Amino acid sequence: MLQTKDIAELPKVLLHDHVDGGLRPQTIIDIARQIDLELPSYDPDSLQESIFASCNEGSLEKYLKNFDYTIAVMQSYENLVRVSRECVIDLALDGVVYAEVRGAPELFTQGGLTISQVIEATLQGISEGVTEAQSLNRKIETKFIACAMRHTNRSLEVAETILKFREKGLVGFDIAGAESGFPASNHRAAFDLLHDQGFPYTIHAGEAAPFESMKDAIKNCRAKRIGHGVRLIDEIDLTGDSPNLSDDAKMIRDLQIHLEMAPTSNLQTGAATDYESHPAAVLHDLGFNIALNTDNRLMSNTSLSREYELMSRIHNWSIEDLVAMNKKAQAAAFAQVLEG
Repeated sequence: MLQTKDIAELPKVLLHDHVDGGLRPQTIIDIARQIDLELPSYDPDSLQESIFASCNEGSLEKYLKNFDYTIAVMQSYENLVRVSRECVIDLALDGVVYAEVRGAPELFTQGGLTISQVIEATLQGISEGVTEAQSLNRKIETKFIACAMRHTNRSLEVAETILKFREKGLVGFDIAGAESGFPASNHRAAFDLLHDQGFPYTIHAGEAAPFESMKDAIKNCRAKRIGHGVRLIDEIDLTGDSPNLSDDAKMIRDLQIHLEMAPTSNLQTGAATDYESHPAAVLHDLGFNIALNTDNRLMSNTSLSREYELMSRIHNWSIEDLVAMNKKAQAAAFAQVLEG
């Protein structure tokens, strides 16, 4: 059986981590006091417990409600820099050597910042975090993915803006937020622009909506990476002597579309029932292109090492399995992952 130490020391690649879902509880408390924001608790451990508990109600919408606290404390340039810097350091301390962290700039403009300024602050914080991690003898390369919210109409604006930062550490685009009722194809103009410009993107799909959401993202928006994608399991019949894949499932496997899977988050939002039946295990066994992620470290009280440890313990994954998944994540990265 894999030991915790083995997983912690394994150089890991993380492709799906929301900056505004991974704040340190103490950071939320510090800023909340400055801006007179009421919190459930002003003790870091208690605040973490409160947020984690309220995220475990089996609903993506209720889960997302907890971002009210984190978004509120990320409305200034200085605070965005701090949160982004700490994000990178915390990932590096967990043995992550390459990370693509993401956030929706439009969420952090309530204090007067522009989308460009939000991106600049985030990139500055990421750069500072990489430097500080080096002082702790931790080497990490970190890039930024800018999201647009799928229930608003700013995706084209965000897409046009991020092209100005393509050589400055911003490597991808995504749409996030409530999935049901807001298909990716609503944002086709943004995806078409980026596709034409050769700028990569991933799409949240198949998390809180049926498989058709994934199909829409892949066929209509030409996604080569999918955030979560757990509903792919509905296209695989496991009742017979051997798995029977639908034509769409075969297409996703044949194209090796990368699935950014986050087990703990999926349990919290009701996208999966438990770790034992989480689709990542079956999909890995069947040769799909998957790797594990954190999604929101604060909300799920987790780390990438913990995600791999939980699934490895239940599904008897070996170190070779973990290395294989991290190599798949490395190959799916939007920037070249430096070796060593």
